[in-house]
Amino acid sequence: MKSAEEYLEGITGILRAITEQEQQPIEEAARLVASRVEEGKLVHVFGSGGHSIMGAMEVFWRAGGFANVNPIFPAGLSLIDSHPNIERTTGIAYSILRYYGVGKDDVLILINVNGINPITIDSAMEAKKLGAKIIAITSPAFANNVPPNISARHPSNKNLHELADIVVDAHVPAGDAILKIKGIEQAVGASSSYAILFAANLIFVRAAELLIEKGIQPPIWTSANVKGGDEANKKYLKKYLPLVHHLYPMF
Repeated sequence: MKSAEEYLEGITGILRAITEQEQQPIEEAARLVASRVEEGKLVHVFGSGGHSIMGAMEVFWRAGGFANVNPIFPAGLSLIDSHPNIERTTGIAYSILRYYGVGKDDVLILINVNGINPITIDSAMEAKKLGAKIIAITSPAFANNVPPNISARHPSNKNLHELADIVVDAHVPAGDAILKIKGIEQAVGASSSYAILFAANLIFVRAAELLIEKGIQPPIWTSANVKGGDEANKKYLKKYLPLVHHLYPMF
């Protein structure tokens, strides 16, 4: 199918751009993440949108991922529990960040593709006030192509990439979808989930390498669905999950 080939080419082009053009911010972000492991602290991850929340889901309690991840999952943000949705709600970010324990000198990975919505901008502003370092995974090209004062924007009209300490460009075009089909005005085939999950994983992969270079074993989850997985994870469950604010009942 021609459309499948074009979609594959579009997605791989975005992933290649992240790989080739974002090496420096990924390196900087990975060093911050590695420092949290060295100090026995958590890395806070907030995917601040109905789909961007998948970025936090991807790196929490994930085979091959770090055990010291504290995901921020406020009620009403994901599309599963958006009744009502809080993505465009101002004034609640401080309470959310404080509940999840974000504080001075912490690392917050803030993931939002468009980087414009109220909860994203409020979270970045409040995190800075709290003294946290912000790593943004976002698309400046998307944000810069959204006009000011539309309903989706924060009242300040600020963009996430303007507020973060480190910006990993997700290289997602404005509007997200990348495939044009003749006879359909709107593009189809979303690209952002591939981009943000890839970028987020790259940060942790590089952090693992940096830790090994220092002779430190990174806290990596083993799949709980393979033989010996539960046993391998016990030490991380004991060390980190009591610090995490989003726990599964089984623990």
